[in-house]
Formats: sequence, C-alpha cells, structure tokens
Amino acid sequence: MGSSRRVRPVQALLMHLLIAVIIIWCLAPFYWTVITSLKQANAIYYSPTTYLPNPVDLASWIKVVNLPRFQGALLNSTIIASSVTVVSLTLGSLCAYAIARLRFPGKNIVLALVLAVSMFPGIAIISPLYLQFRDWELINNKLALILPGVTFTLPVCIWTLTAFFRDLPRELEEAAYVDGASRIQTFTQVIGPLAAPGVFTTAILLFIASWNEFLFARTFMSKVEELTAPVAVAQFEGADIAAVTPWGEISAAAIATTIPLVILVLVFQRRIVAGLTAGAVKG
Repeated sequence: MGSSRRVRPVQALLMHLLIAVIIIWCLAPFYWTVITSLKQANAIYYSPTTYLPNPVDLASWIKVVNLPRFQGALLNSTIIASSVTVVSLTLGSLCAYAIARLRFPGKNIVLALVLAVSMFPGIAIISPLYLQFRDWELINNKLALILPGVTFTLPVCIWTLTAFFRDLPRELEEAAYVDGASRIQTFTQVIGPLAAPGVFTTAILLFIASWNEFLFARTFMSKVEELTAPVAVAQFEGADIAAVTPWGEISAAAIATTIPLVILVLVFQRRIVAGLTAGAVKG
C-alpha cells in the first residue's frame, strides 16, 4: 500500500515532465521565429547562434507593419476566411441537423461521401479548377478561394456538428412542436442556442483552416493586391534569392499572420473548451 502511494507522485512527475517536453517542442519554432524577427539583420547569422535578441531591433516589424501589400494581404485573408466560415457554418449546420434528426434512406452513405470529400487532396483537382475558374473569369477574384474553401471545410463542419446535434435531447424539439413552432423555428430558437458551444468551436476551426490555406491561394491569385497573408509571406521581397533573404522581415510577417489566430483562441478559449467537451459526459 505504501509503495503504491510512493509510485503515484513519481508517475505524476513523469507525466508533467512529458507534458512540459511536448509544450517546449511545439513552442520552440514559434519562439525561434519571434526572436529572429527581433534581431538585427547581421545578428541573425552570428556564429555561435544567440538565443536572445541583443539588442532588440524592431526594424523588421516596422517595415512589415507599414508595408501596404502586407496590410492588404491580411485584409484579404480576413475577408476570405470569414466568408468561408459563415457560408460553411450556415450550410453545414442545416445539413448536420437534418442528418442528426431526420430519418431517410442512405443517411450513412451521405456521411461516408461527406467524409470522402474531406479527405480528397486539393492538389488532385487544382488543374481542372484553374481551367474552370479561368473560363468563369474568377482568377484573381476572391470567389476563386471562397468556393473551394467552402467545399473543403463544409464536410468538417457537417461531421462535427452532427455529433453535437445528436447529443441534444429530442424532448425539447417535441415540446417546441407542441407549442406550434415550425422545424425552422425549432432549429433557430431552441436547438441553435443549445448547440452554441459546438457551433462556436466549429467556426473557430473552419476560420483557422481557411486562414492558413496556401495551395489554392498561391495558384489562383497572381496579382499582388489579391494575395492572402500566407502567400504574401512566402513571396516576401528577396525570399527567392538566398543571398538576400530578409529573414527578419519574413519572421515578423509570419508572426503577424499568426497573431490574429492566437488572439482568437485566447479570447474564446472557454467557449472552445466547452464545445470540445460538450456531450463527453452524460447522465
């Protein structure tokens, strides 16, 4: 009995050490990018490597923040990611509710097809999509990113929300029907508020996925004023010439692109946790 009590603190200590190692491993690239963005241009190439910026130099940040094309790229990413999230969430919530509540033949086949679409590689369809969008004159148009974005985020939305809607008690809907509410009214006024944690969590995941999208944005957008933030970072001035690669500015731009997502998660972390754990405990 005594030996088992002694083992438990050791197991707890090992678990905490493991968690600490995983956190450090995940944060190390982010930390390295931050300190690179705060170093002087020549200090980045010092040997041996310095692990703290000394002195701290904000020149890279000042140039990136004041760069009009990067400001435009952040705005483009915000518009596209927000549009994809709103459209996918609207369509996906209706589809997920129908799948979770209605009985119809082939329901499992529909879910399987949805899952298949989510696993389909974007690189396999990028060439025919480019030709189609060229014929529709959508190249260098935000719709060329919103439409594929909805296509690939909608399955994730449907799968995630279907699980949340299934966990909600049917008695609430039946009570609403007895009171004379239509199915749409029941969905918007009863089910929607109850599923808010799951819907909000799904919205965050869809926004992040759309914000980080690179392949379609790099292919369908060639005008500088239409670039999204990830593509703008990849095409930073001098990034294709190793001898003059502005690593400080690229690092500052990468952090500036990541900051909105970090703030979004930190501000709404309680809702995200509530959504991820909703339905995990019953009874």
